[in-house]
Formats: sequence, C-alpha cells, structure tokens
Amino acid sequence: MSEVKAGSLYVVATPIGNLEDLSPRAAAVLGRVALVAAEDTRHSARLMRHLGVAPAMVSVHDHNEASRVELLKRCLLDGDDVALISDAGTPLISDPGFVVVRELRQQGFSIVPIPGPCALITALSAAGLPTSSFTFHGFLPAKGSGRRARLETWRADTGTQVCYESPHRIKDLLADLAALLGDRQVVLGRELTKTFETFLDGTAAELLAVIEEDPNQARGEFVVMVAGATEVASAGQAVEEDTLLRALLGEGVGVKQAAGVAARVLGGAKKTWYAKAQSLKDGD
Repeated sequence: MSEVKAGSLYVVATPIGNLEDLSPRAAAVLGRVALVAAEDTRHSARLMRHLGVAPAMVSVHDHNEASRVELLKRCLLDGDDVALISDAGTPLISDPGFVVVRELRQQGFSIVPIPGPCALITALSAAGLPTSSFTFHGFLPAKGSGRRARLETWRADTGTQVCYESPHRIKDLLADLAALLGDRQVVLGRELTKTFETFLDGTAAELLAVIEEDPNQARGEFVVMVAGATEVASAGQAVEEDTLLRALLGEGVGVKQAAGVAARVLGGAKKTWYAKAQSLKDGD
C-alpha cells in the first residue's frame, strides 16, 4: 500500500500504579488525540480526569479488538490521531492491542510508540536476576496441568524466566515451581510502583511458606521471576535423559513405552519424551 496521508496511531504506555510515572510526552499525546482506544473506558476515564483532558474514548479489548479495526481506520483516514492504551502499562504486553497494531501497520498507517511503564521491565530492573537473556511467558495457563507443562519447558533454559500471576493462583504456581524446579531462586514483584510495593526472594518453597504465614503477601498482581538453569545442570540433565532413553531402547522397549517411563521418572509431557525417544532411535 502506498503511504497513507492520514492520522497516526500512538501506542501509549500508562502507569501501572503511580500516576506520576506517566511521561510528559504521553500526557501531551493523550491531551491532543481525537480518540483514545482504551481497554476499559471507565478505568481509563480516571486517568483522563487526573490529566484534566476529556478525549472521546472507545473500548478495545480482547473480545472486540478485531471488530474495532475498521472504526479506528476510518478515524485515521479522516486525518485524526488515535491513542491506544491498556488499563495499565504498555499495550500488547499481556494486554490487548496486537490485532489493531498488526492490521493497521499492514495497511500502511503510521504506528508511533510512546514508551513508558511496563510491569515486566520494572520488575526485572530491581530483581537482581540476570537480564542478558530472559523469556517472558505472560500469564501461564490457569489449569494445573497446562501450567505444569509450561514449567517443564523452563527446566533446561539458562535464561531468566518471567511470568505474570494473579493473587488467587500465586500459591499454586509456587507449589508447582517447588516441585518441578526445586531450589531455583525465585523473585516475586508485587504491587509494583504502588504504596505496598514488595519484592520477595528465595526458593519457591520458602516464598510459599512466607505467603502461608502472611496472607497479605498474596494480595495484588505479581511478576514472577525465576533464575535460569545453570549450564552444568542443563547439560547434566540432557545426559541423564539420553542415558535413560538409550537404556530403555537398548533393552528392546518400544518408543511409546520408553516415553511413558521417562515421563513418570523425570516428569514432563509424554509426547515430548516420545519425540526425543523417536529421534534417538532414528539416529541409532
């Protein structure tokens, strides 16, 4: 598509707690755009009142995002600028906005990021865990089986692992981390930039005990950060896995049965072990 002579979509990061974290540039954009596309217009109306501005607003959330693209497109084609915001933090980072940004960018519209608060980066900056390599997982599956399957993929990853978690599932997550990843260092960032901002660190079992003793520590939204596997541990585990599978296959055990044994002994999804066992068998 040729360049569109139209308005721009501004992707604006908003505070995750402390309203003073809104940048002057973000405030200026929100004060002059023709339309604000907000995850929850009632929630964002409080921010607009704080700024003393009253732009037109329309909701853009997970359930209506695709249907809002055409409305925003028409606004941009009229030459009006639009701001995309979420309830808190940077849009698209475990928040709505991906569909809007993808579709409008593909159609040639100008997408302008206005950087600012993000719970992920805020937490990592103060956690004391390595940040040269990290993986962000957003919110993990709510069901225990899905959550544990995701955690299995963290076993051999040497980068810091990061996810968001809600207060009513934080104890379940810590219990799963303790069972699957043992004594890895875990840092919890809670209520970031707010009055009761707290960072707790220790093993998952230790942090679970803290929360059991003081239920107030389970309040608020969490950023959960887990130290990566050490290179030695990662390599050692891979050797252990290969040794077990090769031994089973060498004794004439079928690929499916070997996968079942490995899943019971070492944990993890049977289909993952099946693929590894089949690869070893084919290689031999």
